[in-house]
Amino acid sequence: MIETYIVDAFTDEPFKGNPAGVCILLADQEDSKMLAIAKELGFSETAFVKKYDNEDKYSIRYFSPKMEIALCGHATLASSMVLFERNKRTEKIWFVTGQNLNLKIHKEGDMIAMEFPLYDTQKAAAPEKLLDALGIKKIINVEYNHQTNILLIEIERSEQLRELKPDFQALYNSHDRINGVLVTARSADDNYDFESRYFWPWSGTNEDPVTGGTHTFLVKYWNRRLGKTKMKSFQCSERTGFMDVEIISNDAFFIKSKAEIILEGRLRI
Repeated sequence: MIETYIVDAFTDEPFKGNPAGVCILLADQEDSKMLAIAKELGFSETAFVKKYDNEDKYSIRYFSPKMEIALCGHATLASSMVLFERNKRTEKIWFVTGQNLNLKIHKEGDMIAMEFPLYDTQKAAAPEKLLDALGIKKIINVEYNHQTNILLIEIERSEQLRELKPDFQALYNSHDRINGVLVTARSADDNYDFESRYFWPWSGTNEDPVTGGTHTFLVKYWNRRLGKTKMKSFQCSERTGFMDVEIISNDAFFIKSKAEIILEGRLRI
């Protein structure tokens, strides 16, 4: 039996944000079994969490239905929500990822704050076929983040971003060396600073509803563009989701948001 949850992350409403599976492990599992569970649950990511001897320290690994993922923001938030609910006296927890990243998590009022690494981007080019598959005619900038292997494309209008209807087969065929493509724009909504959508048919699902991991480089990108260290982000997918971000050093930032546990049960394996 594996204690298992479904959690909607980066939202304060059920059936919004990004759903993740969270499996609480009592013993190590084979990679093939974790991948099979992720395929069975069918979410963009499922997190597998196992407690260390230290009361507030846990290992965490992330699997999409296709492969292991190095870092996943919404599954980290979902796992944090589960652990805080399981032990309401806990105020802080510490995750160690499969790539030995240390993620410090704490409660902040009614939100959960996650300390994530902050990455740079470098100038890049987007193939014409990729832009055509996305339905983008005009771009402002293209950059690339090597830690996540994701291409970033900035366009002029957030309204256009919301209206994108990619041809996902053509998108998949347009590139063979990236994990995903992030499209972003300055927000026309006064409640937010920037918006984004993330497409990753190469390594996960066609579109990820809300993506904390892309903010590891998106935050520094918009920090340069807007000159702000505290910003509000909106992911304008069909489900939508939100987060506050705050740069705290040259190589770290906070993601702050909410999550809703919608299902609790046990896998009978």
